[in-house]
Amino acid sequence: MMGQAGLQLNFSGSSAVVVILVAVVACSLSWVAMRRSGFSSAMVRLEVLRLSMIGLVLLLLLKPEWNSEFQPETQPRIAVYYDQSPSMGTLDVLSDGKVETTAISRQQSIQPWLDPQTWRPMRSRFDVLVEGLGGSIGADGSEETETKLAGGLTNLSRPLSVAVDQSDGVAGVVLISDGDWNDGPSPIESASKLRALGIPVFTVTAGNARKLPDLELINADVPTFGVAGKPIRIPLAIDSSLPRESVIKARLLVGETEEALKEIRIAPMGRTFDAIQWTPEDVGEFVMTIELPVQKGEKIVSNNTISLPISIRKEQLKVLIVESLPRWEYRYLRNALSRDPGVEVSCLLFHPGLDRVGGGSLDYLKVFPEELEDLSKYDVVFLGDVGVDDSQLTEQQCQLIRGLIEYQASGLVLMPGFQGRQFELMGTELESLYPVVLDESQPEGWGSRLPGHFELTQRGRESLLTKLADSKEENYSVWESLPGFQWYAPVIRAKAGAEILAVHQDMSNASGRLPLLVTRPFGAGKVLFMGTDGAWRWRKGVEDKYHYRFWGQVVRWMAYQRNMAKGESMRLFYNPDQPAIRQTISLNAHVMDTSGEPLQDGEVIASITSPSGGVETVRLASAGDRWGVFRGRFNAEEPGQHQVVLTCKESNAVLETTFFVQGDVNEPLGKPARPEVLEEISRITRGKNVDIEEMDLLMKALADLPDPEPTIRRVQLWAHPAVAGLLLLLLTAFWICRKAAGLI
Repeated sequence: MMGQAGLQLNFSGSSAVVVILVAVVACSLSWVAMRRSGFSSAMVRLEVLRLSMIGLVLLLLLKPEWNSEFQPETQPRIAVYYDQSPSMGTLDVLSDGKVETTAISRQQSIQPWLDPQTWRPMRSRFDVLVEGLGGSIGADGSEETETKLAGGLTNLSRPLSVAVDQSDGVAGVVLISDGDWNDGPSPIESASKLRALGIPVFTVTAGNARKLPDLELINADVPTFGVAGKPIRIPLAIDSSLPRESVIKARLLVGETEEALKEIRIAPMGRTFDAIQWTPEDVGEFVMTIELPVQKGEKIVSNNTISLPISIRKEQLKVLIVESLPRWEYRYLRNALSRDPGVEVSCLLFHPGLDRVGGGSLDYLKVFPEELEDLSKYDVVFLGDVGVDDSQLTEQQCQLIRGLIEYQASGLVLMPGFQGRQFELMGTELESLYPVVLDESQPEGWGSRLPGHFELTQRGRESLLTKLADSKEENYSVWESLPGFQWYAPVIRAKAGAEILAVHQDMSNASGRLPLLVTRPFGAGKVLFMGTDGAWRWRKGVEDKYHYRFWGQVVRWMAYQRNMAKGESMRLFYNPDQPAIRQTISLNAHVMDTSGEPLQDGEVIASITSPSGGVETVRLASAGDRWGVFRGRFNAEEPGQHQVVLTCKESNAVLETTFFVQGDVNEPLGKPARPEVLEEISRITRGKNVDIEEMDLLMKALADLPDPEPTIRRVQLWAHPAVAGLLLLLLTAFWICRKAAGLI
């Protein structure tokens, strides 16, 4: 609707003075000219035209504009955006702020703000659009699409950017959220643009800035699979925001059956680490649930439980032990692994006193496995005090062992001895597998009458390999009380990338304490270096208690990844073995052809189905070696159990398995709200921040918004083409009049 209209001049004082002076001079000269001509009609017409042109030019110097005022034909708009991300499910909103009351979710607390009746008083002046971050509710209250953001992402910058792009007619923006954003650019950038446009943002904080009294099970490290008859230890991490210490009983349920109960002392206002143990008896796929009891005063009970799948299998690991002299360490190691029902042991003894290689038992080999398919069946290889010569290993056999570790995810345990034969391996393919640097000046190692002792490093105290007792304190005491050793390998230092689990308690050099128990990943497999030959002494007074447990853990730790999923002609292992959301998973497949030999080249495809039903196809490429290894990558975008079907076109083999991706879709429940983010947005845009209960305060602030100013349409006459045409017309008329007066 058009309102007032009029002419407006835009000039400075100096330009006005110039215009007046020029006008006075022009009028004076015209008067003189007309007087000299006796005021003839021709001269009068000529001077009138001259003054008209001068007057028009002087008027243009004052920059005249024709301004027309237009009133808006539509009502101004208020855009209301509300957060519907997973974090809004947090139960931390208390009625009137009283701790004694039961907490409701942030999503429940904002429901009155989404009621169409709430905004009805505003609709007399404004059009109100209520829109969710991922869906919308129309101005009439009808529900439209409401699609939650994939992966639980919250982009607070998006609605503000939309308001910037659609700024015409927007009187204000209302943002209802807990302030927790994890996607897109900072909302402060968009808020600055709204300030420049004069559009205020009114923010409403949902949620508590402080964590309510709560006991939260934040992590239960359940393995991908377990072995029937073998105990499974599940580390737990528990966060407590309760103001007092408490003793709880954590329950472990498999299906609906309670399998274990663990008493845990919970520290107040902190994090507690403990573990619960379960020994499965049956084989199959199960859902394991860890459950914490609800404590007095606890406001959020939904985070006291974690459920994860686990596969229980019947284990049969294959181990190869290669040794020269049958020293005590070898004998007790062989006995320990032979008595383990989940381990099948093969031994190769290069005894210099024997006419031929081998022994008296069925588990002894007469020759080293020469073919790939014969060696590739072993999950772990122990190399004792052996070297390279005609009566022991060959260069080609060392190359085969390296390939087994690097490409097929087997484990290698290095156990040097006082003969120093390990130095013969330094020039072979196995040199790069060693996690330590050896002292060549002392090939026979170091012996002592007084026994030496292990001392666990910080990493060693946390490792499953060195877990000889259930609690950290008890485990540390066990390692301190273990019988000592009287020989240790000539180690200078650990190599880069290796993890030192234990060092010599007393001996050190320029590089620090001498490392004795060291691990290192190599390719797809793992390497363990044991720097003494005295572990068999751990049996003193306790028999097999610690000795058997240690070597059993070593074998299973090394074979774990290799045995994630295996079939008759295919084996699949992935890294990391407990992937998290948005983490890249490396897929490695070992594939055999129809004749039983490693497949050199072929088409291997992994079809991965996510929990939501989406299917992604990953084509595994050949590693280009003789081990039949195919590799690919997969990005985990969803938490939960994924189904994997691995197929090989050449062998028509199919392998089905699952893996579980851990994560809380980016926005775990229970995190405190972030009101400071919303306060900053409202401050920058000159809006207002209110709490969820202060609806009347926000409605008053919206009612005080000024009416939109009318739109002014400006026509710059001094630069308009029509004015230029008028000036040209006057010049033409002036020339004609001069011609008629005989002045040309």
